[in-house]
Amino acid sequence: MIYLDYNSTTPVAPEVLEKMLPYFSEKFGNASSSTHSYGWVAKSAVETAQQQVAGLIGCEAQQLLFTSGSTEAINLAIKGLWALYSPRKGKHIITCKTEHKAVLDVCEFLEKKAGARVTYLDVDANGSIDIEALKAALTDETILVSIMLANNETGVIQPMRAISNIVHDAGSILMSDATQAIGKIPVNVDELGIDLLCLSGHKFYGPKGVGALFFRRRSPRVALEALIHGGGHQRNLRSGTLNVAGIVGLGAAAEFAQNNLENFQSNTLDLRDFLEQQFTEHFQVHINGKEALRLANTSNISFSGKAASRIIEVIKGSIAVSTGSACTSEVMEPSHVLKAMGLSDADSYASIRFSLGWNTTKADILQVFDVFKARLNDL
Repeated sequence: MIYLDYNSTTPVAPEVLEKMLPYFSEKFGNASSSTHSYGWVAKSAVETAQQQVAGLIGCEAQQLLFTSGSTEAINLAIKGLWALYSPRKGKHIITCKTEHKAVLDVCEFLEKKAGARVTYLDVDANGSIDIEALKAALTDETILVSIMLANNETGVIQPMRAISNIVHDAGSILMSDATQAIGKIPVNVDELGIDLLCLSGHKFYGPKGVGALFFRRRSPRVALEALIHGGGHQRNLRSGTLNVAGIVGLGAAAEFAQNNLENFQSNTLDLRDFLEQQFTEHFQVHINGKEALRLANTSNISFSGKAASRIIEVIKGSIAVSTGSACTSEVMEPSHVLKAMGLSDADSYASIRFSLGWNTTKADILQVFDVFKARLNDL
């Protein structure tokens, strides 16, 4: 089977796994154990991983919290900020209709349970937000703007530096779910002006179940209230025994991504363009977000008049792809991302996401096309 669902998850890179393995066995100490060498070794490994992740996104190690992944990081960022800022500044949050459900569901929760007023920005046909609409939506009571850096379904990249300038001029805080961007494009929190950033290891050849939250400590200083209590770990912001092996893997994956980013971009861009060329020349298709700046590895294609679920059924066993986010693959409804971009229900249901990875080759793309050419006529 050819795997083209790398935006859903990536395999752990061999060099990452190699660095993790000792922390399951001989280096099994608790990083919070301060009275013996087992704990010291674990703590040192965690600190090394902090430096590696910080190096990938251009921040200080002390500005990072380790989490179980991006979903937890997003919850801590939005709810933790809401708890401290909404009583004294306001109850207004701005986000975008094409955000990941982890952001949208948290915003909906705060609307229903805490009286938040949330503005959901529209996007154009290519999935990009309207900067002027963002300006118009900001008020003195806006405590947070949350815009994802790169979309998980289409790969569309938002103009984060321009967004940051507008948000900061209005005296608000900018958060970005950078889960799909990390390891695929350069991400520097200072250059982009991001105040809160969420990432997850399994999207860039690290292990599942571990991620991180960056929070700016000055200009502006971002304060959060903890969601998880019990021991005061990680500066009282996220209690719980640290997943040392996972954190070591996250750090190793960050180093792997930083060292290989340029090659990854060029290789996957060539292959993605080749894939899109094959499909556009031989099928009636539409590439969603094609005119926008996109991740080099991501292509979201609508197959006119053909249900994506049926396409996946006839190619199963040969190709692994998806109809959108893995987090919503059990939900039988059209993609909220594609609907926000103006696609009809029919075209949304006809869309498949192809996401390429380090192991993808031109031979893979040719084989994928051959499978589609042979089996789509059966529909």
